[in-house]
Amino acid sequence: MNSKKNLYVLALGVFGITTTEFGVIGVLPDLAKAFHVSIEKAGWLLSAFALIVAVFGPLMVSISSSINRKKLLLFSLLLFFICNVLSGLANNFYQLLVVRMLPAFFHPVYWSIALSIAEKNSDSEDKSKAVGIIFSGLTIATVLGVPIATFISGLINWQWSFFITGFINVIALIGLQIFLPTTDDKIPSVRYLKKKVLNNRLLWVNILLAFFIITAMYSTYGYMADFLKSVALMDNDKTSLMFFLFGLVGVIGNNLASNLMGKYPYGTTLSFIILLGSIHVLLNIFGGAFIPVILLISFWGLVHSGGFLISNINITSSTSDSPEFINSIFTSCGNFAVTAGTLLGGQVIASYGIQNVVWASVGCLIISFVILIIKKILFK
Repeated sequence: MNSKKNLYVLALGVFGITTTEFGVIGVLPDLAKAFHVSIEKAGWLLSAFALIVAVFGPLMVSISSSINRKKLLLFSLLLFFICNVLSGLANNFYQLLVVRMLPAFFHPVYWSIALSIAEKNSDSEDKSKAVGIIFSGLTIATVLGVPIATFISGLINWQWSFFITGFINVIALIGLQIFLPTTDDKIPSVRYLKKKVLNNRLLWVNILLAFFIITAMYSTYGYMADFLKSVALMDNDKTSLMFFLFGLVGVIGNNLASNLMGKYPYGTTLSFIILLGSIHVLLNIFGGAFIPVILLISFWGLVHSGGFLISNINITSSTSDSPEFINSIFTSCGNFAVTAGTLLGGQVIASYGIQNVVWASVGCLIISFVILIIKKILFK
């Protein structure tokens, strides 16, 4: 790949599909009201999407291995565009739920191919930077995608939040069609790799490490709004500003992590675990103090944003075989972890209160630390 513009176009697609997945978060109250369902039931629109990605990721990459990569990317974005439009036209909750579930099957396909293109077309020392560009689509979606969907829903209606998200996907589709070179490449068959993957101890250790890191990230982040309102006593406007600040510094954090992982993968992973754990402990101590919370959120967003990239580099560096399949495993692992983190955080809140949700993250980070040390000993 001769130009970074191809990676940025792929990142725009990531922005679109990530906004499709998570943009619904800010629209859930409007959807619950529109379809006369509880907010918990409306949450199925998010959890069903994530579970399909988690369960069917490797399978979808495997069965689509005979199809040209570029055609798969274009079809995935086209499906996201169509389903966003149909979501805006949905007449009842279950119709919307089904339409939301359809593009989820191709979410891991797009992610896996985009990441493998970044990895394959970069020198070893620039691999993490190329992957960082792809992950910038995810980071920027947290800064702009979710707030845009929420803003449009409030300004016009919830239907237009889906239409705008669909428009983002079709722009990415056009960009890919124009800028991404046409090749005859297909995803290599992964059937022969199954036994090899199962026997790769390093890969499974890194998958376990990634699972607990991402679970830790979302145990508290998934309830950040409730934490800020209940513990820091912030109103809706201040909470929205904190989310924007969190995502804004996250752009810097993503770039920083991509640079450091290329040079110091072990040290970067260790530093991430220690820093994120320390920030959560400090949130428990100073959560009720306005100025300290603002400072902590700045550092939290800076560190948190590198978690997915760090986890991806650790997993994909375990083997050079079939990067698309390995990236689909990462995508499934990440979505399982997001679900697990949300459930764990919710259980801690129900049992011990919102102010103690940070300990769910700290516990998972301690497990991550132990796994990383074991990895260092076993795979010197």
